[in-house]
Amino acid sequence: MAAKTTGTPETARQFTPEEVKDLVRLVSDTGIEEVEIENGDFRLRIVGKSAPQSVITTSAVAPGVPSSSEVPVPAAASAGTPAPVPAESQDDKYEHVKSPMVGTFYRSPAPDSPQFVQVGDRVDENTVMCIVEAMKLMNEIKAEMAGTVRRILVENGQPVEYGQPLFAIEPA
Repeated sequence: MAAKTTGTPETARQFTPEEVKDLVRLVSDTGIEEVEIENGDFRLRIVGKSAPQSVITTSAVAPGVPSSSEVPVPAAASAGTPAPVPAESQDDKYEHVKSPMVGTFYRSPAPDSPQFVQVGDRVDENTVMCIVEAMKLMNEIKAEMAGTVRRILVENGQPVEYGQPLFAIEPA
């Protein structure tokens, strides 16, 4: 379940840190997956406990709230329950290439371009595996290890969280 609210510039106002904390608690306690509030030039996005960690994104200055930044909130702290551990991370025979940031996962540099890697491909430390788009910046993610790609754990165009496993690699 996701909710989105927009306000008009005439009704725009900023949220206090206490109101932001209350919204995080509301998302955690109700099981809502995501809330996005746009109020004038202020934008607030809270991703709930279904993700490994919640993220608060703001894009306008509010007293006590960082401007144009993402503030990770561990799911355990925001939801009162431990974050689920992906099944892939329990598989000890593979190493994982993890997302170094929150963003959108892309398997190729452009929609009409070939994918960076496929299952079964051999990679080394400098092999570009994918792109994670964050704040309109395309960030190449490298394997940082030698081995063979055994699993691709994320669908193209899917949002990813910080530390989320993207690929399972069998070390060389």
